Amino acid sequence: MSREGLINLALGLGLLAFPLWAEWAEEPFMITLSTRVAILALAGVGLNLSLGLGGLVSLGHAAFFGIGGYAMGILASHAQSYTPIFEWPLVIEGTKAMPVIWLVAIAAAGLLALAIGALSLRTSGVYFIMITLAFGQMLFYFAVSWPAYGGEDGLSIYVRNAFPGLNTLVPLQFFLIAYALLMAVLGLAALITRSPFGLALDAARQVPVRVETVGIAPYRLRLIAFVISGMITGLAGALYADLNRFVSPAMFNWQTSGEIVILVILGGTARLFGPVAGAAFFVALEHLLGGVSDYWRIYLGLVLLAVVLFARGGIVGTLAGREAADG
Repeated sequence: MSREGLINLALGLGLLAFPLWAEWAEEPFMITLSTRVAILALAGVGLNLSLGLGGLVSLGHAAFFGIGGYAMGILASHAQSYTPIFEWPLVIEGTKAMPVIWLVAIAAAGLLALAIGALSLRTSGVYFIMITLAFGQMLFYFAVSWPAYGGEDGLSIYVRNAFPGLNTLVPLQFFLIAYALLMAVLGLAALITRSPFGLALDAARQVPVRVETVGIAPYRLRLIAFVISGMITGLAGALYADLNRFVSPAMFNWQTSGEIVILVILGGTARLFGPVAGAAFFVALEHLLGGVSDYWRIYLGLVLLAVVLFARGGIVGTLAGREAADG
C-alpha cells in the first residue's frame, strides 16, 4: 500500500476510533464533534470533486448545503405538525424517515446544481466564482424572507428523524450513520476519479483544448461533475440540519461556502481523504480555540496562509511527501 493509502486508512480508522473511545469514556459531546467532522468532510468530498478534479472554484456550494438542510426541515416540520406540504394537485405529506429525506435532499440539490451549473459554467475564472457566490446569496436572502419556514429565525425540529433499526437520538448511532455515508461517498469519489469520466474531467482541467480535439465537450464534463458535487453537498446539508435539529438561512451564507473550501484546501485539494483531514483539523481548532477567543478564525487564517505558501498539498499531501508531489 502506498504512503498516501496508509494515511487514508489511518484517517478513516481514527475518525471511527475517536467516538468509540468517547462512548467508553462517557463523553457524548466528543461524539457529536466527530459527527460534525464526518458531515463537513462529506460536504468537502462533494466540493473536492468539482474543485480538485474539475478545477472549479465554487463559492456557492452553500446553496446545495442549505437546500439539503431545508429539504430536511420542511419535510420534518410538516411531519411533526401533521400538515401536508401540498394538497393540490397531489397531496404530499411530510416525513421523519431519513432515507426518504436524503433522497429528496439529493434530488433537490442536483436540480439546483444543474440550473446553476448550466449558467455559471459558461464563464470561467473569477466570473465563475462570483456567479456561484451570487446564486448562494440569492438563496440566503430568499430563506431570510420566507416566513412560512421561520424566515430569519430559522426552523427547529423537535425530535431527530428516524432510521430503520437505529435510535438516532443516541449520539454514537447517529455518528455511525454519518460515518457510513461518508465512507460510501468516498468510495464513489474514488471510482469516479479512476473512471474514464474522471480521467477526462482531469484532462479538461489541465488541457481543455486537447479534450475538445478528441470530440469531448469540457462543458458537459464539468456540468456533470458540478451536479454530482452539488448532490453530495446537499446530502451533507440534510445530515447537518438533522444533527442540530435546526435549519436556518445561515446554511446558505457565503461563509459556509468559504468554510467548505477552506477545509478542502487544508486537507489537500484533489486528495481523496483530504476533506476528512481538513474537517478534523477545522473542528478541532474551533473546539480548542473557540472557547479561548471569539477571534479564533485569525489563527485559522494563519494556518491556511501557511498551507497555501508552504504546503500546497495540504495535510495529506505534506504527510505523503514526495509521493504526493509525484501524484
